[in-house]
Amino acid sequence: MAKPGPEQIRALRAENTKARARDFAMVQGISEADLVAAHVGHGATAIVADPDRLLPWAGKLGDVMALTRNEHCVHERRGEYLDYRTGAFAAMVLGPEIDLRVFGKHWVHAFAVEEPGEEGPKRSLQVFDAAGDAVHKIHLKPQSNHALWGDLIANMRLPEQAQALDLTARKPVEAAKADAARAPALRRAWDAMTDTHQFLGLVKEQGMNRLGAYRVAGAPYAERLDPQAVTLTLERAAEGGIPVMIFVGNAGCIQIHGGKVEKIVPMGPWINVMDPRFNLHLRADRLAEVYRVWKPTRTGDVYSIEGFAADGELILQIFGYRKDTPAEPWNALTAALPRLEEVTA
Repeated sequence: MAKPGPEQIRALRAENTKARARDFAMVQGISEADLVAAHVGHGATAIVADPDRLLPWAGKLGDVMALTRNEHCVHERRGEYLDYRTGAFAAMVLGPEIDLRVFGKHWVHAFAVEEPGEEGPKRSLQVFDAAGDAVHKIHLKPQSNHALWGDLIANMRLPEQAQALDLTARKPVEAAKADAARAPALRRAWDAMTDTHQFLGLVKEQGMNRLGAYRVAGAPYAERLDPQAVTLTLERAAEGGIPVMIFVGNAGCIQIHGGKVEKIVPMGPWINVMDPRFNLHLRADRLAEVYRVWKPTRTGDVYSIEGFAADGELILQIFGYRKDTPAEPWNALTAALPRLEEVTA
């Protein structure tokens, strides 16, 4: 079926303004970036997608909402874009509330979007990858610095304001790569770790990826948990006032919440964190594999709870909050979570 053109997309959207952009795009057989691009000149402006140019501008907007998601989980954090640091491989935003790891090669299309809202215009900056999937969004709030909106667009506007995009096919998620014969070598390298950031390198040296390594390493390195362990982690962290770090990402951006979670709200298949400055929306029914992962570091043992989708995509990771916080309550919480074999036995 041929993809609808920009005019047709706008007409279809005008008939269905209530549906979420992502859901609407999926029904129409287009990408979310196609939907936004169709509105260039009608509330959307194509802008430079380079994070080195875009994120310093975001830092001038004051208090905003940062949104990063994958297919199964949405991470929304209020705050300011402070302490931006560029990098050859990854850039970073290291503010006390908005904490990002940014992989600029996946920042391909970007737009400044203005839509009518009940309390005045709704403004956002939206970034997409080469396939047209959302990488990162910045939503201005009533308290944001709206006076800069015009300057931002004037500085970031692309010369060519195209309403149709040349997109590439979406790359499939890498399935688990495991090599049981190399499990002893993997465990030896794992034991020798001194920093969690060494993990992906040592796994790659063994010809595996993250999920594959978890499958073959076994306890105490990676213990398979019942999928409900993620919901229990959030609920027990809230009940115990245990601060956590929650990582949610895609190929172009990882967004991190650091601190307590308080209001945990199940809604159908979704488990939600509904706090004033942080919201999480997780499709708990999409958690196909969950692990409690141990990593040794020079400053002590680190435990994480990590959830994967059926196709092997990493959905989210939850760590204990380590800054000026004792590790014992978090370690005890994770140790008490139900193991898969205990539930299925």
